[in-house]
Amino acid sequence: MDFKGSDTLPGPRTEDHLPHTVQTAAKIVIVGGFGVGKTTMVGSVSEIRPLTTEETMTQAGIGVDDDYGSESKTATTVAMDFGRITITDQLVLYLFGTPGQQRFWFLWNGLFEGALGAVVLADTRRLEVSFDVMGRLEERGVPFVVAVNSFPDAPRHPIPELRAALDLPEEIPIVECDARLRASSRDVLMTLVRFLHSLAVTGSFT
Repeated sequence: MDFKGSDTLPGPRTEDHLPHTVQTAAKIVIVGGFGVGKTTMVGSVSEIRPLTTEETMTQAGIGVDDDYGSESKTATTVAMDFGRITITDQLVLYLFGTPGQQRFWFLWNGLFEGALGAVVLADTRRLEVSFDVMGRLEERGVPFVVAVNSFPDAPRHPIPELRAALDLPEEIPIVECDARLRASSRDVLMTLVRFLHSLAVTGSFT
């Protein structure tokens, strides 16, 4: 596109402008194993056009990547996903989705830097992956909630059973969600915001 002779360059789209009332911004990471729905959640809930770094999967990943339950996936996040959602007139969340394949987990440390909290997306077909994910967050001191993504072919379990299977203490929220739906994904983020607020009120969060 030729901009010669023009005094202006194209800027952000109108819908991408940050509301002038916003006073607080928080960085949130969305983490989980491969294929649990992180890119889907960021895309469904973001009010701006999400940034994704998906690349086509190749034979190089055969025998290296665990694609159980996600055999039909043809692309994978190799760096991060990014989106934004305004929670209130004064609060906006910047969302960073992490790559799920373990060979890219070395990137997580940079994405965790400065994060106020996290959403751990879980798949009931591969709950064991969540232990490593939660362990990394605990090591970095990042508070988190767990959201169990409801895949059509995944087994369903009552929340108390899921809490026991994940060995989650009572104070850490665990909710079910459908990452494809904006309202459901927003509810997960609101659960995290309320959890972070409760930690601040009780002095458990510094």
